[in-house]
Amino acid sequence: MCATPSATCGWPTTAVVDPVLFWWGLPLGLALAIGALAPLAGTLLLVQRRLFLANLISHAVLPGLAVAVALRLDPALGGVLSGVAGALLAERLSRGGAPGEEADAAVLNTVLAGFLGLGVLLIPLLHIRVDLEAVLFGDLLAAAPVDLLRTLLALAAVLLLLALRYQQLVFLGVDPLGAASAGLPVQRLRLLLTLVTAVTVVSAMTAVGVVQVIALMGAPALLALGGATSLRQALFRAALIGMAITALGFSMALLPAVNLPPGPLIGVLCLALLPLRAWPLGRGR
Repeated sequence: MCATPSATCGWPTTAVVDPVLFWWGLPLGLALAIGALAPLAGTLLLVQRRLFLANLISHAVLPGLAVAVALRLDPALGGVLSGVAGALLAERLSRGGAPGEEADAAVLNTVLAGFLGLGVLLIPLLHIRVDLEAVLFGDLLAAAPVDLLRTLLALAAVLLLLALRYQQLVFLGVDPLGAASAGLPVQRLRLLLTLVTAVTVVSAMTAVGVVQVIALMGAPALLALGGATSLRQALFRAALIGMAITALGFSMALLPAVNLPPGPLIGVLCLALLPLRAWPLGRGR
């Protein structure tokens, strides 16, 4: 194998590979993948009126992550299992059975806080080291190829869910009671959506952190749904907006005059999207 791209392996000996482009290629690719993944999942949640599920899962991943680190397992696996467990517990304890309903807000917020507190307590109890700042706000510059692979697999899972269950998801979003009466597997669809959300949140930990991913799942979806004539169109718009936001946030972070972490920058840019709902894209025609 060649030690450098310009040594052999078919590359011209006079070619020079820009080390800056090579160094930033991986985090940029991860940012774009997260920029597509999070808004896709967020749009599905928003249509199902279950966007609070993302907030709940993003805080519920910490206990599983801590246990996985202590057992020397993949933290992503522990985070997904813990996030799904938190969501299922919240649904079980909620009278309405659907996270986000006002009557169950106290239960949902208590589960959220309880899982987050449990995760923080497990870190000293298990005598492990977890960079909470990186978990909460991400660190794109520390991205590894496995993070990109994990994100691409999560994106493939969301696309597969859409390909196989698109009509059912549309029906469930428009008329949940009618979907149940028609014999659609409502609980199975909601479980699949919960699992996809957990995988999305865990995949975004490296890129933007579990805090900023909530904004990335919400703001692009909210803007994309305005004036959309179909769920498919809204999903496409949301993915494009999300990729633009993550690319812009990452590019701004590289500027010497800015020199700020990209995760929080992406969160601030998502906040800046909200006033754009007054534009034609957000109002509809």
